[in-house]
Amino acid sequence: MSDVPTRLCPPRSRRAIAACSALLVLLLAACGGSSEEPTTPGSALSGTIEVDGSSTVFPITEAVAEEFQKLHPGVQINVGVSGTGGGFKRFTTGEVDIADASRPITESEAKAAGEHGVQYHEVPVAIDGLAVLVNQVNRFADCLTIEQLKRVWEPGSQVERWNQVRPDWPDTPIRLYGPGTDSGTFDYFTEVINGKAKASRPDYTASEDDNVLVRGIAGDRNSLGYFGYAYYVENSKILKAVAVDGGAGCASPSKETIESGAYPLARPLFIYVNAKSIQRIAVKEFVKFYLEHADELVTEVGYVPLSPSAYAEQLAKLQ
Repeated sequence: MSDVPTRLCPPRSRRAIAACSALLVLLLAACGGSSEEPTTPGSALSGTIEVDGSSTVFPITEAVAEEFQKLHPGVQINVGVSGTGGGFKRFTTGEVDIADASRPITESEAKAAGEHGVQYHEVPVAIDGLAVLVNQVNRFADCLTIEQLKRVWEPGSQVERWNQVRPDWPDTPIRLYGPGTDSGTFDYFTEVINGKAKASRPDYTASEDDNVLVRGIAGDRNSLGYFGYAYYVENSKILKAVAVDGGAGCASPSKETIESGAYPLARPLFIYVNAKSIQRIAVKEFVKFYLEHADELVTEVGYVPLSPSAYAEQLAKLQ
């Protein structure tokens, strides 16, 4: 495949990418093109790319897929949202080409991949802060410590009312909302807060769809929940983020605190790529496009990008 689009179209806004695409069509047409060069960007690429996994990583992959398909309309990209665990179940059997993941692959998942002959590449793509949320009318819960969150969410917790968290808080019920057990966000939160992945009280409203959690917390004045930072940014007008104290004082989630590590619930996000799939030119070009435009698109959907050198290192491995 020609690398002309890569040279002429560095990472920019979506509008700029589209404009650059149109410019390339004119430039290639003006040059006459040879029989070996496509006259429109992407006309040489076709096929289907299957992606599934984390609802947290989904907005990034969806944005990348949207821009990639503008340049390569012959490639169909199906992006599922079955949660990190659900995505890995399909990925480790070779059913999908790419798994979106909000946590690293586990030993048991890696073993399953080996048993099915699936080799893979782990590709970090962004940094996320897991946001703790309450309803907007909540005027008292401004900061929670890790220990307070543990007392609320740990297995066997008897905390049912806000004044059980702090005596000076109202004697009103707490209704909990969080990701389902197939979610990497669930794994991460339970490991950091409760000390063991998947260790959690079961009596809460669970969903793999973060938009369901948004609506639940926004519609319940006694709510307390958690999910990826980007979904809070998108819904900040109807939700309230609670600062978290990990021992160094209360820190609210923001691009700056997540990037610096001051926010105690920051974590890396990944895509996992099937080594056999990446031998297909469409998949390889998609992953290449993902890394080349991640800085801009990760920021656009509300997450924190990696350093330019980190993306360059992943691109070098891809080559």
